[in-house]
Order: sequence, then C-alpha cells, then structure tokens
Amino acid sequence: MIGTAINVGAIAIGSLIGVGIGSRLSEDIQTTVVSGLGIVCTLIGIKMGLGTENVLMPMGAMLIGAVVGELAGIQSALDRLGRGLQRLCAGSGPSRIGEAFVTASLIFCIGPMAILGSIQDGLRGDFQLLAIKSMLDGFAAVAFAATLGWGVLLSALSILVVQGGITLFAEVLDRILTEPMITEMSATGGLIVMAIGIKLLKLKDLRIASYLPALAMAPAIVWLLPLLRDWLP
Repeated sequence: MIGTAINVGAIAIGSLIGVGIGSRLSEDIQTTVVSGLGIVCTLIGIKMGLGTENVLMPMGAMLIGAVVGELAGIQSALDRLGRGLQRLCAGSGPSRIGEAFVTASLIFCIGPMAILGSIQDGLRGDFQLLAIKSMLDGFAAVAFAATLGWGVLLSALSILVVQGGITLFAEVLDRILTEPMITEMSATGGLIVMAIGIKLLKLKDLRIASYLPALAMAPAIVWLLPLLRDWLP
C-alpha cells in the first residue's frame, strides 16, 4: 500500500497548490487551461487506444459496457453524489465540485500504470511504477484544481479505494489478468480518457461514467474469444 499512499499524498498536495493558484487566475485563463487539459486528455486517450491488438475488442467492450452502465445507472448515481457534495461543501451556489471529483477520479484511476503498479506493489512491494505515476498525477492535480476547484482533492479517496483494492487483491488479479487482457483494458481505458477530453473541450456532454463497465468487459472479451473459436465449427 506504500505506492497508493504516495499517490494519494501527491494528489492531495497538488490539489492544494492548484486551489491556491486557481483563485488568482482570471476566468479566461481558467477556460483556456481547461481546454488545454482537454486537448492533452484527448491525445493520451488516442495513444492508449492505439495500443489495442484488435480494435473490435475495445469497440465491443465500449458498446456492451455502455448498456450495462446505463442499466446500472452509474452516471446518474455519480451525478447525485456530485450534487450532494456541492450542497454539503458549497451550499446552493454555483460549484464544480462534483465535476472536478468525477473527472479527476476517472483520469487518475484509469490506465495501465494504476493497474500494473498496484499489482506490483501488492505482490512484491515494488512501488516504483506508482511513484512515477504519483509525480505525473501530482502535476496534473495542480492544473485540474487550479481550474475545476478543490473537488479534485476528493479524487484522492478514489485512488485509495481503487488502487488500494487492487493492491490488496493483487495475487488474485495477477492470476486472472493476462498481458492481452491488460492491453485491451488499457486501450478501452484510453477511449474513456479521450471521452473526458471531448467533454472538457465542450464538444459534447458525454455520460462518461456509464462507460466504466467497459473496463471489465475488455478482459472478459479477451477471455471469451478463444472459447468461441473452439465452439465454432
């Protein structure tokens, strides 16, 4: 859990610095910075997505995952959580706490470094990969918190739950997740990160959280395809 603790600390410190800086930035600067973050997220998402060995796998994962996510009401639940956080922390006035929390949580928790780093930390106590991720997340937290507000700080809780959970169950996940599964999961995660970029650029207001089940669908599809080939004549 050392790697996750470092990651949580980096995001917390970066968020606090970002909030301090953000109060001194004009609205035009904040809008421009958010657009820049959207462009970077789109680039990262494309790069991750291109890592797929078969584009049909992330495509299938996204389609099935979207249906599952909508039926489960994931986006609606997170929207309610965001509104609750806003009422709790900012009263009835305008606030981006919910948006900041959801956006930062998705970006920090999705990706091969989060998965592989947490597994390595749990199996061998090797937190080097998570330490590198912590540095990247810390700088990103500064930028996000400066424009979206201190709701980014709450994403540290998401890191604690997600990466901490993976670390605790690392031995089980290491037996289940093969390299092809992680590859397609990362590619699918890239599409979700790209969707975040599109939303930050205000090109379309996507229901991003509804795609989260796609991260589980991707390795499931990789596992099922060989079985289907054996069953087909």
